[in-house]
Amino acid sequence: MSEYHIPVLLGESIEALDIKPDGIYVDLTFGGGGHSREIIKHLTTGKLIGFDQDVDAERNIIDDERFIFIRHNFRYFKNFLKYIGYEKVDGILADLGVSSHEFDVAERGFSFRFDGDLDMRMNQTSDFTAADLLNDYSVEDLFRIFKYYGEVKNPGKLVRLIDNRRKETPFTTIQDFKEVIAPCTPKFKEHKYLAQVFQAIRIEVNQEMDVLKEMLMQCADMLKPEGRLVVITYHSLEDRLVKNFIRDGKFDGSAEKDFFGNVQTPLMAVNRKVILPSEKEIELNGRARSAKMRIAQPK
Repeated sequence: MSEYHIPVLLGESIEALDIKPDGIYVDLTFGGGGHSREIIKHLTTGKLIGFDQDVDAERNIIDDERFIFIRHNFRYFKNFLKYIGYEKVDGILADLGVSSHEFDVAERGFSFRFDGDLDMRMNQTSDFTAADLLNDYSVEDLFRIFKYYGEVKNPGKLVRLIDNRRKETPFTTIQDFKEVIAPCTPKFKEHKYLAQVFQAIRIEVNQEMDVLKEMLMQCADMLKPEGRLVVITYHSLEDRLVKNFIRDGKFDGSAEKDFFGNVQTPLMAVNRKVILPSEKEIELNGRARSAKMRIAQPK
């Protein structure tokens, strides 16, 4: 079985959460349990609730009476917390993105390094895969996701190649897909281009932007007055949403202001500047290279 990634910005996460020994904390992206195991070390009578929709994450459940695991998408975390009796919590951590475990398991279909089915489902009980997206989405929707979620420079040519091929034979495998789009893959920049293309598909298959928005809107309601929200992002789309919501209370457009000109936002930034991994951490953990951390608390 593939290993899960080393927790990114681990020390910084713990410091940012400002953990109270009797507090209630939520790890929205449990995964391999790296962050959770460190959080629980700081608890005495407190509780930690971990969320993960990936069935593989259940193998890492912490055997501790202070820990509760919920196998579900964190877009519904508010309802689940209220259902098990928690109206407010002291801290929420979200380490976004895909784990190295998911990338390294060929049959999950997240990585272009392997051949396998075009899958990319974080929730393996879902019936919508990357193959469904490529075969069934309209040309307009494909163009949209590759332009905005992948930020590829030639979305029109890419979509034409996909559309021409699927009219003859449906896509099923990663290798097949890579061969079809090879004519629009820049030479000597194949890795970066394929990373952008696969990122776009993965984001859409898993509705990552919608899930992130829904999660952020629930955080202000669920945090105690001095509670902390800690979010680690790995690409500009995620970071922009988090930054805008903390600053403006909205995901785009101008912030709403009251009669006196004060910005009406449910959260406020704790850190003025985004927190980045040290050079040493990046050297030891390649996944940390693109990581950014933002910290907020209720106004």
